[in-house]
Amino acid sequence: MSSISLQQWEALFIQYLTQHAPTNDASHNISHFTRVWNTCCTINEAEGHKADALILLTASYFHDLVSVPKNSPDRNKASLLSAEKTEQLLTHHFAHYPADKIAGVKHAIHAHSFSAAIATETYEAAILQDADRMEALGAIGIARTFYTAGMLHTQMFHPTDPLAQHRPLNDTTYALDHFQVKLLQLPGKMNTATGKQLATQLAAVLTQFMQQLVQETTGV
Repeated sequence: MSSISLQQWEALFIQYLTQHAPTNDASHNISHFTRVWNTCCTINEAEGHKADALILLTASYFHDLVSVPKNSPDRNKASLLSAEKTEQLLTHHFAHYPADKIAGVKHAIHAHSFSAAIATETYEAAILQDADRMEALGAIGIARTFYTAGMLHTQMFHPTDPLAQHRPLNDTTYALDHFQVKLLQLPGKMNTATGKQLATQLAAVLTQFMQQLVQETTGV
C-alpha cells in the first residue's frame, strides 16, 4: 500500500497537470478538476464514505486528460481515451501509485462521460459522474455553457423566442436551448441521493436565469 497521503498525491497530480495539461479550454482546466474533487468529497462523505478516496481523487484530476471538442464526431470517445492515457500515466509516470487501484480509476473515468453512455459499476464511478455533471449546473454551469458557445461560435439565445415556446429546441444553434435539451434533465439522472439533492438545487439557478433573461429581453 502506498504511504503517500491524499494531500501529497493531489499536489503531485496538480504539478503534473500544470506542466502537461492542455491550456486551450478553460472549462476543463485544473480549477474544474479541483471543483469536481471537492464535490466528490462532499458526496462521498454524505453517502457514508463508500468510495475509495484515492481512486476518486485520481479520477477527478485526470477524467478529462484527453480533450475532444464537443462538436467533434469522436466526442463520445473522449472518456475512453482519457481512461487509457491515465492508466499509462499511473503505470509509467507515477511509479508508486497502487497498482490495485488503477482499474477502478480507469472505469470511473470511462464511465463519467454523458456522451459515452457507460453504466457506472462502482461507487467511485457513480460519485465522479454525479460530481462532473454538477459542473454543468448552477452559476458555474451557466458560465461554462456560454463559454463553450463562444468557442463553437453559436448564438447565445433566440432573439424573440429564447425559451423555444413556439419553435423546436436547437442547442447547436442557441446556447440557452442546451438548458432544456440536456442540463435541466441532469438531476433525474444522478446516481446518488446526495447528488440528486445538490443537482436539484443547482438546476433551480438555471431556471431562475432563464426567467430573468426572458424578462430582460421581452419585458414579460
